[in-house]
Amino acid sequence: DYSGLTMKLWNDRRLQLSITRLGMEFLAAMLLVGLLAVQTGNNLLYLVFSLMVGIFLVSGWASRSALRDLELVSIEEGNVFARVRGGLRVRLRDGAPRRIRALEVRLEMDQGRAEPGFLAGGGGQGEALAVLQLRPERRGPCRLRSLELRTAYPFGFLEKTRRLPLDQEILILPHPRAVAPRPGLRGEPLRSSPKPGESAPVGARLFREGDPLSRVHWKRTAQRGTPWVRTFEDETPSGIRLWLDLRLWSAGAAFEKELEHLSGAILQARLQKREVSLELLSSSGKRELQGFTPSWRALALVEAEGPPISGHPP
Repeated sequence: DYSGLTMKLWNDRRLQLSITRLGMEFLAAMLLVGLLAVQTGNNLLYLVFSLMVGIFLVSGWASRSALRDLELVSIEEGNVFARVRGGLRVRLRDGAPRRIRALEVRLEMDQGRAEPGFLAGGGGQGEALAVLQLRPERRGPCRLRSLELRTAYPFGFLEKTRRLPLDQEILILPHPRAVAPRPGLRGEPLRSSPKPGESAPVGARLFREGDPLSRVHWKRTAQRGTPWVRTFEDETPSGIRLWLDLRLWSAGAAFEKELEHLSGAILQARLQKREVSLELLSSSGKRELQGFTPSWRALALVEAEGPPISGHPP
């Protein structure tokens, strides 16, 4: 009963169906064949018309099946920076792990845009994973509004959409602006000094103030044109101490730029495998943080507390 199947397909409240351009063209051709069959009484045209109706309904039902038995488990944010593409992992519980899905995954969010991801299915795993690329506009909390699963599989005549409402916030970190060494980025001394014969060189890094000349890597220095020194097995990389006095800053572009400089310094330290500590001074007191992610998240939430001032604080 084609009419009964069609009504069930279109009356599914969990799905939104829309006819694609290809579907409109196919539907027009199908109606034309049906009209010719009625006017001519040709049995072959009746057969072709029936096959076209069947293909159209199979397209809808196959896509409906691809959207079933999926439940949202979690959305993992990781480290997502403002004005930089970052990854967001969407985990779904797959009740039919061997079913081919071919789904497009879309995310609706505030203050930014998310590029669609893809979920193939058919892997035989009970959990499905889709990775979406985000580009948020600014730092701070960002609300996720909804997750959409779309498919035009297998023929592309009907686009089916299942919308999952969300009420979740993720934290957008300050844009990591590239920085040059400044007085505000205070280095810590090396915690150990390798002794000759007790440790072996394992690599090289750029020369820093205080490094002994006996450790200069002359070959690397000649190749790069800047001083490099050898690193050793038992040497702990030096860290950086960052500080920010919120009482000396007013809200505005200058304050946001300072946060981006600090965020860039944290990223640079992470790439160099150096430890990071952040000291925040505010009207409520002093707060100290250790590590990359805690420091980034603190910078994403801070607010300037000072009155409007001219220039930059020391």
